Amino acid sequence: MLGYRFTKYVPNPDGGKSAFENLLNIFMQLLVYTSGDVAEALDWLNQLDRQYGVTNDEYAMGDFLQDLKDKGYIDEEQPNSGVFQITSKSEQSIRQRSLEEIFGKLKKSKPGSHQSPVSGIGDEQTTDRRDFQFGDSVEQIAMTDSIRNAQINHGIGDFKLTEDDLEVVENEYKTQTSTALMIDISHSMILYGEDRITPAKKVAMALAELITTRYPKDTLDILVFGNDAWEVEIKDLPYLQVGPYHTNTVAGMELAMDMLRRRKTSNKQIFMITDGKPTCLKEGAKYYKNSFGLDRKIVNKTLNLATQCRRLNIPITTFMVAQDAYLQQFVREFTKANNGRAFYSSLQGLGNYVFEDYVRNRRKTVR
Repeated sequence: MLGYRFTKYVPNPDGGKSAFENLLNIFMQLLVYTSGDVAEALDWLNQLDRQYGVTNDEYAMGDFLQDLKDKGYIDEEQPNSGVFQITSKSEQSIRQRSLEEIFGKLKKSKPGSHQSPVSGIGDEQTTDRRDFQFGDSVEQIAMTDSIRNAQINHGIGDFKLTEDDLEVVENEYKTQTSTALMIDISHSMILYGEDRITPAKKVAMALAELITTRYPKDTLDILVFGNDAWEVEIKDLPYLQVGPYHTNTVAGMELAMDMLRRRKTSNKQIFMITDGKPTCLKEGAKYYKNSFGLDRKIVNKTLNLATQCRRLNIPITTFMVAQDAYLQQFVREFTKANNGRAFYSSLQGLGNYVFEDYVRNRRKTVR
């Protein structure tokens, strides 16, 4: 029989993905929970396979492990050692997946576009022309148009090029932003049976991927803070672990401000991922600690730095991964002192936030 036979469309429950892609998605999620420990992630994946049958006879765990090696997601620490580590390809993939999970797929746009209605010296030329003004750079001069103006104004016989003949190309002015990203790795991020550090790492990796891929001309500095604060690199994010630390938010903010002070850009901001409770200060060589409630001595020093950042025009956006009411109250106070922003997220779904914008003085739910 010639022709086509039409039947009811039954979509693929896996969305058309291969067995490797489905397993890779689970494996990448497990790597975040295990802080990049390949052996532990594979062990968890094997347990899931035994319990839920995520593989089959056609594509088993051995096939998946071989594909991970062949496709460059893992490699051996030493030749023939059997001890695996993730590669830079896996690190980038984890960040990208975190970005897609939290912020959704971004619409395609030209990288680096912090647009401004102000015209000026930039790298994006427009079709507009205007007369030369004192202070314009030589690179902006439209030579063909300027020579044509000189011929019209002075003629061929007495050719000369004067300032009045010059035209310049109007360039689109684009801003650049310097961001300091603070990540809380204190013990409270895993306290009371709640894993807060994993959502925090996901948010951090999503922000890092957003800034480095969509705004490559911007700068990003990353730091972690516990009893003290220190700088880390983007590639270190999947491996971050909570330590036996208190929360020295002051040390983190001081380091973030110092990082931004070294940047020459005029637009600066701080992103802070925390459970919202500062519990530590460093006084000389000693630490002042109080984990019970909100110590006013620690809180006041933290709020003073938030106010100082506001005076320096450095807004602070706080990502809070805890639902405790009294912790949220501190974040509101902190955000109001800085005139910044705050996102509150449950541990079950980072896609929904209650967004408090003290700049616009309104409240809305972001979904």
